[in-house]
Parts: sequence; structure tokens; C-alpha cells
Amino acid sequence: MALRNPISQLYKHVSPSLIPKVAAISTRHAASKHPQCQSRSMATVVPPVTQDATSSKGPTAMVFMNMGGPSTTDEVGDFLSRLFADADLIPLGRLQSYIGPLISSRRTPKIKKQYAAIGGGSPIRKWSEYQSSEMCKLLDQISPETAPHKPYVAFRYANPLTEEMYTNLLKDGFGGGKGGRAVAFTQYPQYSCSTTGSSLNELWRWRNRFEGKGATGLDPAGSITWSVIDRWPVHPGLVEAFARNVETQLATYPEESRKDVVLLFSAHSLPMSVVNRGDTYPAEVAATVYAVMQRLGFSNPYRLCWQSQVGPSAWLGAQTSDTVQEYVKKGQTDLILIPIAFTSDHIETLFELDQEVIHEAGHPGVKRAESLNDSRVFIEALADVAVNHLRSGESCSRQMGLRCQGCKSERCLEQKKFFVGQENLLSVR
Repeated sequence: MALRNPISQLYKHVSPSLIPKVAAISTRHAASKHPQCQSRSMATVVPPVTQDATSSKGPTAMVFMNMGGPSTTDEVGDFLSRLFADADLIPLGRLQSYIGPLISSRRTPKIKKQYAAIGGGSPIRKWSEYQSSEMCKLLDQISPETAPHKPYVAFRYANPLTEEMYTNLLKDGFGGGKGGRAVAFTQYPQYSCSTTGSSLNELWRWRNRFEGKGATGLDPAGSITWSVIDRWPVHPGLVEAFARNVETQLATYPEESRKDVVLLFSAHSLPMSVVNRGDTYPAEVAATVYAVMQRLGFSNPYRLCWQSQVGPSAWLGAQTSDTVQEYVKKGQTDLILIPIAFTSDHIETLFELDQEVIHEAGHPGVKRAESLNDSRVFIEALADVAVNHLRSGESCSRQMGLRCQGCKSERCLEQKKFFVGQENLLSVR
């Protein structure tokens, strides 16, 4: 998607010392249309980074964490099995190990058809590899002291899984007695125990399996030092990227009625049992929405709604599909759906929103804003989030160390202790 002068608009959101370097990189990038973007993996192949190839604080592994999605229809069954086995995401109580496989096996044929309808698999791996690779190229320029930066992707329910990512880290010379720095960078901008929390639990589990247990930062010498970018819901670059996509779609409506188009921000819902436990996700999603509307000058009426409910239990609403249907019934047929909690296209945008919600609305005025995908503004935002984190000396945000009010999970407690405790090691690097 073409963007108008992305760098000039983003300068005000980037640290002043980074502007000349970011501008030079973006100028070089503008000369290319990324022909590699048409392939399955859009990322440039990066050679292994070893602990001998260091700058003053490098090399640095940058690990993108996300839910993931099956790249082919043959992977759908395993993907659903892992998803419904995760009590952090879909709490099914004491019978999780029995009910989860039952639900996943029954849903597999239906979900296979949905992935077939969007091209035979999810594009989330392609986009994640592209975004992480492009971000690392920027980081090598704007943060030479932590270079080289090596991109990795760790999905919770699909390949490449966290175990595979950690194995690759060790093969590439991180850990295993050689030390090294790794950053777990959540691609859920708004924190939830069900998403980022679950991914961190899985990372902590595999870290303990590969490099020994430890939750205070007092680990044996030579293991990987971890830090976490656990949330970034109102980063100016993220807000700018969302806002531009909204503006692009608004421009497709007649000028005389443009101000009356309703903006429907849609985010993945959560079970109310998770919300009532004190999860911060609803508040952080709302913060992103407000920041985007502030950037747009509150030009249009808007609402926040929630999608992708699964099962009979109560989930956070109002549901996106119901919201669209109700507005259309009321005669409000100019609506833009904005996937506000996703950083790239996947099944929830390409099928649920495009082929279900919009199709069922049956009106040409119901549209969707593009996802962030290859937005250069977004990739520059990722680099800015990362470089600020790398220079902060912090292992995670202040928020991450605070448990939800109703949290009873010992695994969550120990995981938080571990990542908070890593700050002791960062201070001596």
C-alpha cells in the first residue's frame, strides 16, 4: 500500500538522534518495491550470528512472538489442538485436557475450509518474518552498539514454535555457555495474559528446559539474558500507521458524507472470566483506539467491538458481527472495520471480517481498513520501540511485574519473577 511521505510524518515520533539514519534507510527502501514480498517468506535470508560477531553489546536476538497460524491446511489440526489445550487463552476448567481435543477435532474440517478460502493457509508467518527482518535492518543502522540484530519468530500454536526458535538460538551461538542478549518482542501491542502472557509462559518453560531453571536472574554464566517488550499500545508510530490506513479507506467515500462514516475498531475478544480476573487488555485496546481517534482529530463517530468468540461461555462484547448487523438495520450503512489489535493479516481479518462480517452485511458501504502488513511507517515504529527498549536497561515494563488482581497461577508468578529478575543481568552487560 502506498503511503504519503511516511518518514516526514513520523519524524516527530522518533528520537531526534535517530532521524538522519532512519531517513537514509527509508530513502534507500523507497527505491525498491520489494519483489520478494510475493514469495512465501518475504524476509531476506540472514546468516547465523555467533557470539564472536559482536559490537559493544551485540549481537542481539530479536524474537517476534505471536499466536501464529497454519501455513497450509494440513497444519490446521495441530494448530487447533495446541490452541484449545492452552488454558491461558481458552480456559475450559479441569476437563481442559478432554474437552480441548474434542472441540479441536470437531472444528478442524470447518476451519480447514476457511483457510482454503483465503488461499490455503495463513499469511501471518510470511508477514512476521518480513516485519522482523526489515526491523532488524533498521536496528543495525540506528543501534550499532547492539548490532548485529538477528530476527527470529516464535509462534504459540503454529510453526515455528517456541521450541524451534530456542533451538535455532542455540545453534546460532546464543546461550549454551556463550551468553548473549535476546529480546522477546510481543506482536500483540496490547497486553493480555491470554496472548502475550501465554507466549511468555511458553518461552519461560523452554528456557528452563534448555538452559536450566532460575527465576531471580542469578543464572549460570553463559545462558541467554532475556528482556521483554510486553506492550506498546499507544506508541506514536503504531498510532500513525493505523491512522493512515483509516484515512486511506475514508477517502473512498464521497466527500460530502465522509464525516458520517462510522469507524468500528475490532479486536479479538476475551472470555469474561479472564476480564473479571483483572486482565489489562480491554483498557489497553481502548487506549489504542482513543489515540488513533485523537490522531484523526475525532473526525468520525466510532465504536470499539470484539470478534472471534469461541464456545458457549460469556465473552467480552459487543460482538463485531452483531454490531455491523445492528447498524445496517438502523440505516447506518457506511462503516469501516479497523482491526486494531492485529499487526498483520490472518484468518480473523481475511476470512472472519472480509468473508463473513462484510459479506453478510450485504452493503457496499461496509469496508475494512488495510492491515499493517508491509507498512513502512509500522516497521519504523517497530524499530523505534525496539531501540528505546534496548537503551532503557529495563528487562520489561513496570506493568508486567504486577499480577492481575484475581491471578492464582503459580506459573505466571514464576515467569514474571524470571523476566523481572533479568534486569540484574542487563545492568552488568
